[in-house]
Amino acid sequence: MDIPQKNNLSDHTETDVRNNSGKQPVTACLLNAAFFGALGSSFLYGYNLSVVNAPALFIKDFYNETWIERYGEPIGAEAVTLLWSVTVSIFAIGGLLGAVSVSLFLKVFGRKGTLLLNNIFAIIAALLLSLGEMAKSFEMLIIGRLIIGVDSGIALSALPMYLGEISPRHIRGFIGQFNSILICLGVFTGQVLGLPELLGQESRWNYLFSFLAFPALLQLCVLPFLPESPRYLLLERRDEAGAEKAFQRFLGKTDVSQELEEVRGEAQAQGTLHTVSVLQLLKTPTVRWQLITIIITMACYQLCGLNTIWYYTNGILREAGFADNILPYITLSTGAVETLAAVISGLVIERIGRKRLLILGFSAMAVFFSLLTVFLNFQDSVSWMPYLSYICILAVIASFCSGPGGIPFILTGELFEQSYRPAAFMIAGTVNWLSNFTVGLLFPFIQETLQSFAFLVFVVVCTLGSIYLYVVLPETKNKTFMDISQSFAKINKIPAPSPSHEMELALCIQPKTSEKVPDVKMESSF
Repeated sequence: MDIPQKNNLSDHTETDVRNNSGKQPVTACLLNAAFFGALGSSFLYGYNLSVVNAPALFIKDFYNETWIERYGEPIGAEAVTLLWSVTVSIFAIGGLLGAVSVSLFLKVFGRKGTLLLNNIFAIIAALLLSLGEMAKSFEMLIIGRLIIGVDSGIALSALPMYLGEISPRHIRGFIGQFNSILICLGVFTGQVLGLPELLGQESRWNYLFSFLAFPALLQLCVLPFLPESPRYLLLERRDEAGAEKAFQRFLGKTDVSQELEEVRGEAQAQGTLHTVSVLQLLKTPTVRWQLITIIITMACYQLCGLNTIWYYTNGILREAGFADNILPYITLSTGAVETLAAVISGLVIERIGRKRLLILGFSAMAVFFSLLTVFLNFQDSVSWMPYLSYICILAVIASFCSGPGGIPFILTGELFEQSYRPAAFMIAGTVNWLSNFTVGLLFPFIQETLQSFAFLVFVVVCTLGSIYLYVVLPETKNKTFMDISQSFAKINKIPAPSPSHEMELALCIQPKTSEKVPDVKMESSF
């Protein structure tokens, strides 16, 4: 082959690749995998965040009635408060158990297989929670909350990993935001179904938990007919034919040789196809700052104060003059704003980028938390101040869902190559649930001590998080996993591979069955 021929073919190949990656449409297969994967996973997580609010009084009455039947006397106020606190908080403990076990599930059952298997937990939890009243057993409700927590802990790791591995790089953020969108939609659905006209009644509250089985069953009906992650099939199962078919269905084209080539190149550059353990990941210097970044980002995701905002919402609305019987309808606006902000974030993430959305989101939260602190201190002196406070609450929610509410999960999949990814998600999930538990445990004491100045703690967290992300995090949009890893090479003090080394990798990873191709560096949409 002479040099002119080589250059012409290289130019033609690179032009085709740019056209494919820039204009390649989103396939129905990819959208179905994203939607139904999230429906039986992150949607249930969001639903369980809000579903216990509406029937709280009815469940406490059930605890009291059950106690009287067993022991012949009413339950004490402290005991019922303890039982209710355990019922609510054990969800986070279950999430932690799911997060620490997800690596094993992913290794044995794969990404799609783990999502499918996880539905068993959701269905068992739905049965326990919905039948607990009939069985006169509050223990069934507590165990059910624990099990649905396990389901959520597994889902929040397996789903982002699956979405990140099946998506072309130019829409990886858009597809990844299905996780956040369905979380918000789940919260909103829980709020709507909990209205008194629907299931928020004493005679119907157990049906709120029966609903848990519906998304799980839908996922079980659809997801088996969609492909497994092609990266998992090729790198961990060594199933090249299966990976090729998966790429073809997700991308809607027959020639996926460039996508297969990139995955092989990632494996060759990484030097191992074996999934590393958490301990090995912690000891690996080449991913040290990726790991620090994920830990800090995921901690800020929980410690930024969004979960505590609900503590003030109803009080602020009452101060504004709204009657208690219409508060559930007014608070629907919070779920609607959450969902709308997440959808908009998914539509613009590939234009604005992950880094910018994260920094803007955390910075805006710091601003609106500061304003909310000011407004709360003048709540009693100015009649219209509660309205400004509620606007700030909506702004905090929108700021969170515009970036910090979903991007940390996307980044966890993007900052790590294949063999590190399960362990990275295990660490990220552990930080997520521990931080969640910490906020729930400490915020009542912070609020009691600082009163309306409690939100200044979250101003500090959001500000420090924004500064760290600005200094350390590179932009990851439209980059391959290898490119992202190489962008951390300088801060990790690891020499980045030279162009000649990359050429050598491309030459040495050709499949044995393929024909000889020109000596050029290939790019793909993945």
